[in-house]
Amino acid sequence: MWKHYTECDGSPDPSVTQEMNTFISLWKEEATETFEAVMEKSKLVLSLIEKLKLILLEAPPCDLESKNIIQYQRSILQLQELLHLKFNVATEILLRQASTLADLDSGNMEKVIQDENVTLYLWANLKKNPKYKSIRFSDTQIGFEIPRILATSDIALRLLHTHYDHVTPLCPVLIPAEEPVPPEPEVVPEVMGNPEEAVDQKDLVDQEESKEGEGEPGSTQEEEVKEEPRSAEELRTSLKEESEAVPCELEMKLLSETVSEAQKFLIENATEKPYILDDTEVDLWQFTTLGGVYHLDVLELPPLCKPVKGWMIVELLKEGLQKFAYPPETTEDMEAENVFPPIEVSLKIHDNVVFFEDPMVVRWDDEGKRWRSNGIANVYYRPEERIVTFNLEAFGPVTLIQDTHINMPYQSWELRPLDVNRVLLTVTTVFTELQIQIKENLCMLASIKLKTQEHISALEGKWMAPIPFIIALKKAGLNVFPTGHSHFYVITNNKVPLVEMKAYRQMALLSSAFAFGWSKWNAVCNSTKVIFKVKEQLTEEPATPDWVLLMFSGDRAQSLKISEESEVFSESVKEETQFHSTLYHMVKEFASEEAMERTRGAACQFVDSVCYMLLSTRVLSYS
Repeated sequence: MWKHYTECDGSPDPSVTQEMNTFISLWKEEATETFEAVMEKSKLVLSLIEKLKLILLEAPPCDLESKNIIQYQRSILQLQELLHLKFNVATEILLRQASTLADLDSGNMEKVIQDENVTLYLWANLKKNPKYKSIRFSDTQIGFEIPRILATSDIALRLLHTHYDHVTPLCPVLIPAEEPVPPEPEVVPEVMGNPEEAVDQKDLVDQEESKEGEGEPGSTQEEEVKEEPRSAEELRTSLKEESEAVPCELEMKLLSETVSEAQKFLIENATEKPYILDDTEVDLWQFTTLGGVYHLDVLELPPLCKPVKGWMIVELLKEGLQKFAYPPETTEDMEAENVFPPIEVSLKIHDNVVFFEDPMVVRWDDEGKRWRSNGIANVYYRPEERIVTFNLEAFGPVTLIQDTHINMPYQSWELRPLDVNRVLLTVTTVFTELQIQIKENLCMLASIKLKTQEHISALEGKWMAPIPFIIALKKAGLNVFPTGHSHFYVITNNKVPLVEMKAYRQMALLSSAFAFGWSKWNAVCNSTKVIFKVKEQLTEEPATPDWVLLMFSGDRAQSLKISEESEVFSESVKEETQFHSTLYHMVKEFASEEAMERTRGAACQFVDSVCYMLLSTRVLSYS
């Protein structure tokens, strides 16, 4: 990648398999890294993972070979597994020093280490005091309530909060099927040698065609036009232009078809609802994990360092860090619930995540490789402190989830120009109002207004490319981007994909000079048509001209006689207006020359970014 080449920071190129394998192998050999060192290295690892995911998301399926897709996904999984392994090794090294890090008051070790990606809460039970059951870290409300059996055991409690999610399986990537190679277009060969002979050969062909035409019944005689013999240079140039024109036209046609198919793919609906094994399994098409993953572990204390004659001696266990079985897999005690009661856990929600309703807590089923809602009880959420408390039957990764479609369908939307090649997309939902600015090939969260709480997002004011921008909003809980399965979970006003795609493309083309808005009549017309408001707007604060109501079917646009205030829907055409094949020709009826000139001067990257954002939000089907 060119950007990686220009950075020249010594990091491996994630798209080059050899460089990634070398990086992974060398890091595996580093066996004595401290936790702080692993946290620092994790910044590079997380960056490589994000770059690999972006390659899979940004490149069209037709541009990626199946072997590359498999290799990128394998590299992602290897980096994720190695990063977690490194955190485990670093935790073991830290626990060996527990006796030197013990708190003077309690006699136990308590350690908190954090950066922008990871927060570690670690507690080692050195005194084994049965009365010490309530554990809180650094005067916070984050911690555990443990039973007597743990309070008297050689154990350590670890809460490793990764602000990312490396537990949920990767989304499947469509692997393109092998397609037959189309035949190459016939190219007229360049004539070499005597041009006089070439002209004579051409005349012979013309004479033969003329004779064949004379032999056919009903053929008409045409007056022969004699051409002046051309020079050799002119003939070569003419034939070369003809030979280059055919592949060029074919290439442009294929490119246009590929772009159209890729855009149509973004808004096509899945035909089958995902299969869910049982009621306890979390449907990841319906719910989204937010705020990262909380790895809750009860660990066996490793052998501690001992000072001997100025040396620190420690026993190294070959098997490494071991988990303490709680509750044990088998027990002869009939009252196991009393001996091994559920653990009360208190967690803090990440500050950059928005929950519009009380979060749901789920646990990771390592055997079934899925998130489940069972094994968790008594969930209580304190929104002012952003603390969630619950009882957990067994230790393991847990996360918080929210309904993916909590902000769908939208209540309204509007797309209006701010300046040349700059627009503002506003999406209003039940809980919030999002304003997204778009310029060139960049997007930015301009503002977020929550109706039930105050919130300032870290994303506000940051310009990003469309795909990373959408990913960042989803991770923050601000999801206004339906998927192909969303129509199974939310009431929609589904439109024919081809019609919807054409509408977005033409709206994006006109967005530099025209404002578009939601219309209540869009839900009334059938799925083969879309209805929206439009008006010319050349300044950020226009003189508020009247909206024009347009109906578009993909190949025909018309201005409607009714308005938003009308009581009955009608497809009658507005007086003194005509039908047109595109929105561009439709708005020319009432647009100024300045508006049309600005439209013609819109930058290609800007139009593409606006179109992509409209395709991603699908405002015509989800409003």
